[in-house]
Amino acid sequence: MSEPLRGMKIAIVATDGFEQSELLEPKKALETAGAETEVIAPKAGEIRGWKMKDWGDKVKVDRTLADAKVDDYDALVLPGGVMNPDHLRMDAKAVEFIREFAASERPVAAICHGPWTLVEAGAVKGRTFTSWPSLKTDLKNAGATWVDEEVVVSGHFISSRKPDDIPAFAKTLIGMLEENRKKEAA
Repeated sequence: MSEPLRGMKIAIVATDGFEQSELLEPKKALETAGAETEVIAPKAGEIRGWKMKDWGDKVKVDRTLADAKVDDYDALVLPGGVMNPDHLRMDAKAVEFIREFAASERPVAAICHGPWTLVEAGAVKGRTFTSWPSLKTDLKNAGATWVDEEVVVSGHFISSRKPDDIPAFAKTLIGMLEENRKKEAA
């Protein structure tokens, strides 16, 4: 089995109310490709997912935002769910971590409502994004171009609309990380 991302570490920033599939499925795809993932949250312990219309499973928090350092990671994943990014965009440490990561030019992948945190971090201006349709106006007002597509790549940003897009979302992120590794090796 090929593990093209072996040795890479991926940050997944989330809190209670993350859309369960949008955290767990990309996490599994990244780990299958050999990457190490860390769930980073405002609090230690566990965070609880949202599964379609009700509370879902709990996920172990690997590191708190207070202890996380942007330079330790090769990419950032921002799952959606309505509650998750809405709470994160009100958390100064989360916004600063996301702002600093976006400025680092390393891959940032946001799905569904995940781009809300990028809006709050001032990271979308001049970029093209997709998202859950209700974020269209927020992204446009923050200076982004919004399109309705399965997956969008704009510089080092990757975005997708919804859980149905997860396979393309994960494949695109893994591909970008593989390309980055090739460029670094050259």
